[in-house]
Amino acid sequence: MGKRIAICAVAQIKNEPAYDHMRFQNMLLECFEPIMEQTKVTYDMEKGIRTVISCSDDVFDARTISNNGVTDVLGAHFRGEEKMAQESLNGLGYAMASILSGHDDVILFMGHCKESQGESRRMATNLAYDPFYCRPLGMDFQNADALQARAYMEKSGVTDEHLAKIVVRSRKNAKKNPYARENKMVDEKEVMSSPMYLDPLREMHVYPVTDWAYGMLLCCEERVKEFCKNPVWITGYGSCMDRYFLGDRDLAGNFSLKNAAQRAYEKAGIKDPRKEIQVFELSDHAAYQLPMWAEGVGIADEGKGGAWIDGGGMDTFNVNLSGGQLNGNPLLLGGAARAIECYYQLAGQAGDRQVKGAKKALAQAATGGAGQHQAVIVMEA
Repeated sequence: MGKRIAICAVAQIKNEPAYDHMRFQNMLLECFEPIMEQTKVTYDMEKGIRTVISCSDDVFDARTISNNGVTDVLGAHFRGEEKMAQESLNGLGYAMASILSGHDDVILFMGHCKESQGESRRMATNLAYDPFYCRPLGMDFQNADALQARAYMEKSGVTDEHLAKIVVRSRKNAKKNPYARENKMVDEKEVMSSPMYLDPLREMHVYPVTDWAYGMLLCCEERVKEFCKNPVWITGYGSCMDRYFLGDRDLAGNFSLKNAAQRAYEKAGIKDPRKEIQVFELSDHAAYQLPMWAEGVGIADEGKGGAWIDGGGMDTFNVNLSGGQLNGNPLLLGGAARAIECYYQLAGQAGDRQVKGAKKALAQAATGGAGQHQAVIVMEA
């Protein structure tokens, strides 16, 4: 068994404010069919797909065991079927481990989320907190992000003006991405005058409610030629979980991301990400997270996020050319969206946002309050 995992094909639908006209099964089918057509993969029990990994969330789906609603669409009956109920990038890590262990040769990995059908995404993430202390206080992921934003901004010199620049750039970049959610183009003045949401975060500083679905086909190195000519390789993966209670953590310290990135770099043989990686896709649920996560993966000096933005760091390191999660991806699926953009860049399929000569890319994902859990994947052409 080789030490690289191949991504043979990817597919996605456009990120939209709401897919009112389509059930999530149909959203997945729109991704499933192109993958089958591109790769000619089958469900033969010896040589085809024997394991399907899906990513979904019971709360956002408004049903228990949400993966049971997609097994027929994904062909998972009578096969290995696993559900990733957390950040989607961990599903890639799970698939990588399954293939490297020799348990599987070929894995179909698909995910969906309809944030629009829930009454409130804040109500949904409030359920992640303990029912006796934090939940009754109304704590949720965005409240936690606001606390982290204040701590990080005071440490790093990031200002309201910097956050406005990040939002404007995100929307401009998204215009070049045919799968990106369509948002109104704004200038920095409009961002800075948008209503305060959760101090210091304004409404435009936070990603919008979005529906989306995606699919990927992964396989071992020995069989890649059966499904594609030019795969993109996963060469490193790392993840790390920080402490649960916010009061036990250094909210501006990037503990879990630094550890996740270091593990991924070690696996991929990366010594200096600033020199060796050409594309960075970071899961910025809120604008302040872009420079903060940039510090965590090692492309900005610690505590210097404001200066990094002023010095053009976002463009120097080709960060979030897709528009990033800030422009609109479901909370659960931001990591998969980052990995798919990295695939397009490394496969030379990124269109007007293509980075010339891109050979290595990094996808990062965060979930939990204030980026409690972090995952990083390094990919190569």
